[in-house]
Amino acid sequence: MSSPTSRRHYAVPLHEAAQGSPTFARLVELTRESAERLLAIESLIPFALRTAVRPGPIEGTSWCLLVDSSAAAAKLRQSLPAFQAKLSSRGWEVTSIRLKVGSGQKSYR
Repeated sequence: MSSPTSRRHYAVPLHEAAQGSPTFARLVELTRESAERLLAIESLIPFALRTAVRPGPIEGTSWCLLVDSSAAAAKLRQSLPAFQAKLSSRGWEVTSIRLKVGSGQKSYR
C-alpha cells in the first residue's frame, strides 16, 4: 500500500520534461542550437581536428567550443573570424567565440 506522499520514480522522455519546465526547455533549446552551430562551421574546421571539437554553452552573443587539447585550440583560434562570418551568414548573432580546453574526454559522433 502506498502513502499519498510516496513518489514513484519513472523515466520521462526528454521532450516531456522540457515541456514541464521553462528553464529546462531553454537549456534543451540552447543545446540543440549549439550543436547546429557546430554543424554549420564543421566544413571550416580542419578534418584532422573535427573529432577534437564539441559544441559548448551559448551565453547571449558569446559561444564556446570545447576542444580536447591546447594544440587543437591554437590551430582553431586562427579560424575564429571565419567561424563568426559563417554563423552570421546563417543568421546567428555571435560576437565572440571562446575556446575551452577540456579534460581530453572523447565524444563519439
